[in-house]
Amino acid sequence: MKNKQSIKIISLGGQGELGKNMYLVEVEEDIYVLDAGLMYPEDGMFGIDVVIPDITYLEENLHRIRGIFLSHGHEDHIGALPYLVDKLQVPVYGTKLTLELAKANLKELDRKQKKNVEFSVVDSSTVLSFPSAEISFFRTNHSIPGSVGICIDTTEGSIVYTGDFKFDQAAAPLYQPEIGRMASIGEKGVLALLSVSTGAEKPGYTPSEAVAARGMADVFYNAENRIIVACFASHINRIQHVFNAAHENGKKVAVVGKSLERVYEIALKNGYLDVPEDMIIPVSQISDYPDNELVVLITGSQGEPIEALRKMAKKNHRQINIQPGDTVLIAAPPIKGGELNLYKTMDMVYRAGAEVVSGKKVINVPGHGSQEELKMMLNLMKPKFLIPVHGEYRMLKAHVKLAAEWGMEKNRILVLDKGEAAEIKGNTIRISGKVPSGNVLIDGSGVGDVGNIVLRDRRLLSQDGILIVVVALNKSRRQISAGPEIISRGFVYVRESEKLMDEAGSLVRGIVEKKISGESFDWASLKQELRDSLNQFLYERTKRRPMILPIIMEG
Repeated sequence: MKNKQSIKIISLGGQGELGKNMYLVEVEEDIYVLDAGLMYPEDGMFGIDVVIPDITYLEENLHRIRGIFLSHGHEDHIGALPYLVDKLQVPVYGTKLTLELAKANLKELDRKQKKNVEFSVVDSSTVLSFPSAEISFFRTNHSIPGSVGICIDTTEGSIVYTGDFKFDQAAAPLYQPEIGRMASIGEKGVLALLSVSTGAEKPGYTPSEAVAARGMADVFYNAENRIIVACFASHINRIQHVFNAAHENGKKVAVVGKSLERVYEIALKNGYLDVPEDMIIPVSQISDYPDNELVVLITGSQGEPIEALRKMAKKNHRQINIQPGDTVLIAAPPIKGGELNLYKTMDMVYRAGAEVVSGKKVINVPGHGSQEELKMMLNLMKPKFLIPVHGEYRMLKAHVKLAAEWGMEKNRILVLDKGEAAEIKGNTIRISGKVPSGNVLIDGSGVGDVGNIVLRDRRLLSQDGILIVVVALNKSRRQISAGPEIISRGFVYVRESEKLMDEAGSLVRGIVEKKISGESFDWASLKQELRDSLNQFLYERTKRRPMILPIIMEG
């Protein structure tokens, strides 16, 4: 009889958030990393480009890592990889398209270590053997080809990570899930299921992609002038719908956007897009065709299409702008927290004279399964334990409720917080501890050099601005040699607040003269008194608290 294996499951990424997916499965001394995603910044993360998981725990246990296993090629599952490979030189496994997109990301960000990354292509027939487990894969249905679930087979049963999935009964061959494989894994015995929770609040089934394709074809047929389609760069299924509808209606397509062009070229080269010959035209040739024969497919930086639409509506896009009579299809849901930005952009598009199609016809359907599909996954896998993953906290809790209604005992369902480790022993699952976790903020080329203090300062600057006080001192004579000069940015307009600035200057002069005339003189205490006194004075006069920056010089 084999010894029972020690098994832990850790949520290292964005548990309770949308994005930043990264989960660890520890079997004995081996660590298997599932996905390496990023998250786009939330409100209040001023100037931040992207957010990735804190990998301190992985760095400390580098010798135990057997590999990074990717479920599919969306940024919230592979986007952190370029930042990880500099510190974690471990094998990376994924399907062909997923790895091609990951390699393109590494090249785009010019990571120094990219040549040392060991990439290994897998498919649903691949079985990888490691000292503590065997790993296999099964195809799932999602909005991008090459999506797989990951099965870690241990002596205690399988740990199954679904990745993003739904069950589309009319899926095209590239997107058809291996339901038979899933059922076979379930019959063999699933110890724990890590199942995506994004659609756990939505009753019924997610509509088929065929519905979205018909809606798009209908819009293309009825449009009288140019058609502009905004979508996510990596939503390859939706991009295929655009090409199909354009072909059916005899239209040419111009692909606009660096990230979209990159994904398009990779998908086309590897056979994941079917594009008729001579249908794609360069943006520079748009003026050579009548408007009723043109389709423009766009996205923006980081694959976000709303930004590009906004530029086009404001007439400052460097390649193409919206004109009266255009039909604009927004074939992508807003990113988290981006609803207001979407509605403002739609208003701008209408002001530019175009017609917006978003919600009038079904041209976009979610890529995640709804409640009935989550139940179907439970029925196929029949897990002993369930760990809901990938979703905001309310979605995770909705998944718990759904599983309980399905018939699973609540003590067999565990919601992990970020960094928490679930330990499975016999018939129990419990939280056994916590590992270092959190957000690493990426700002330009800086990785992790922007923390909570910097964000707090940026938040203060955005709210009440900054007040800079410059004073030059002659210490030997114990007197002010120049100033005080007060500079306001984002606080008040100086020309209309001269009295306030004069009073503030007098307050500063009084504090400085009092301090330098004393027996002892301390720069730090002078600056602190200036901050405190000015803060109180300005709040009493304006009810605002600008950031106050005293600059004391010898001169």
